[in-house]
Amino acid sequence: MVEIPQTRYVAVDHADVAYQVVGEGPIDLLYFYGLGNHIDLSWDLPGSAEFHERLASFSRLIMFDRRGTGASDAVAAGAIPTWEEWTDDILGVLDEVGSKRATILAAVDAGPIAILFTVMHPERVSGLILLNTLARSLRAEDYPIGRTPEDLDSFIEYLGANWGTPGVVLAADPSLADDPETLSKLTRQIRAAATPRTAKAQFHYMFHNLDVRDVLPLIQAPTLVLHVRDSPVVPLDHGRYLANHIHGARLIELSGADTAITINNRQIAEEVGEFVTGERPVLDVERILTTVLFTDIVASTQRAAALGDERWRSVLDTHDRAVRDQLKRFRGREVNTTGDGFVASFDGPARAIRCAQSILEAAGRLGMELRAGLHTGECVVRGNDLGGVAVHIAARVGALADPGQVLVSGTVKDLVVGSGIEFRDQGEKELKGVPGIWKIFAVD
Repeated sequence: MVEIPQTRYVAVDHADVAYQVVGEGPIDLLYFYGLGNHIDLSWDLPGSAEFHERLASFSRLIMFDRRGTGASDAVAAGAIPTWEEWTDDILGVLDEVGSKRATILAAVDAGPIAILFTVMHPERVSGLILLNTLARSLRAEDYPIGRTPEDLDSFIEYLGANWGTPGVVLAADPSLADDPETLSKLTRQIRAAATPRTAKAQFHYMFHNLDVRDVLPLIQAPTLVLHVRDSPVVPLDHGRYLANHIHGARLIELSGADTAITINNRQIAEEVGEFVTGERPVLDVERILTTVLFTDIVASTQRAAALGDERWRSVLDTHDRAVRDQLKRFRGREVNTTGDGFVASFDGPARAIRCAQSILEAAGRLGMELRAGLHTGECVVRGNDLGGVAVHIAARVGALADPGQVLVSGTVKDLVVGSGIEFRDQGEKELKGVPGIWKIFAVD
């Protein structure tokens, strides 16, 4: 896993702009997000941390917070930089780290800043990647996909009144309703990034004054547009407009409705890697910290014998659909199946526990009993498979569970303190083939 880099500062127009550098290249990739980002706290979000690590695996990754958000200097409501002045933040960071030429990845309201910089400094930009962003916000006769002034003002009022609350996060990333762990961390991050008053002032300035349509034909750098299909904040039509008005740009539509990279981070990193290097990044062996879930059907052999092959296959198909529905809901990744069970991985242990509970509940509605076991540890990734001691521990913990029970290792319990999940101590156990004595807990 990549070590969290040191945050440094560069002076731009009498303000300090915070930046980080991680990875060794050979290609420079400058990545920055919009208002609400915080380069220090983003490493606490599993999806963001994984995203940074993937980008740094094929580039020298340069990240920064523009003035007015995150770890950089705040800006007064009456002294918000112009879009053009914000491009100075990019120039200052690139000069400070000695980058002569870089590919720029910009998300949401960072997109227009990157567009302007690319046109103003074409010699410094080798490629441009625009993620869930737009060229204009307000509707116009020649831009019918924008918001009406009334709708835009209502949206900005909502953001100002609810900034720093889960409601604002869910407005941009609706799938986090099923992930309270990430929702809580992301909510804390945007509170740390800006206050409600300054956030509202920045949004009002940005969206009422945003229009970079005239410079789109001037972009000379190869351009990739990435956009989720169902975003409630930045509809897909905005991404399509960018791709249609930037010469040679390619549009890739991403699944889902979430604006934040915490959700689609793997696919985005793969698309960025292919665009930057010319080859889709493939890591034959990768070590990650993940939560592994094992499930299996109780007394499956006896049930199969009683039902016969054909009826048992039908039961298994129904079971598999139910499990996959819950994995999708809680953003679990199916690793493989074990005939009468599943192995899945999660980037958050609390979400893994809630998924296990939902799987057992769904199976109960089908008249089936399942058991589940979870452990968090370092795993080796080979293609779509997981290996390592952590996988074996999760399997052994699951084997100890009673019908309808979710058991976790002490590691998992310790990681979800404060989540509201309660446990019953099951004592210390020996796990077959695993050294040591392990504390086991049942999820209430």
